[in-house]
Amino acid sequence: QVQLVESGGGLVQPGGSLRLSCTASGLIFSMVDMRWYRQALGSQRELVALITSGGDINVADSVKGRFTISRDNAKNTVYLQMNSLKPEDTAVYLCNARGVLRPIEYWGLGTQVTVSA
Repeated sequence: QVQLVESGGGLVQPGGSLRLSCTASGLIFSMVDMRWYRQALGSQRELVALITSGGDINVADSVKGRFTISRDNAKNTVYLQMNSLKPEDTAVYLCNARGVLRPIEYWGLGTQVTVSA
């Protein structure tokens, strides 16, 4: 059974930092592209960052220069380092795994990030 478990969310003041983690089990982690999405209340789900199985990275313009995605295949974990957080970054952050060679896709349950003074 495949599981993606996010952690690291919480309440932070504007300008602060958080590091999200998503640990996968039940799949061959090196064979999936990993994405972080976010969904604010009343808004559509938004792609935040992508790191492919080969290590190529794409980051949304709205977070470029502030957020960094990375992965550790030995730990089956993808990270999202979030710096200079703004209130508009408040959302549930969800981890997504998508197969490179097979049409598989899995989601985590998400972790809440709230940026507020």
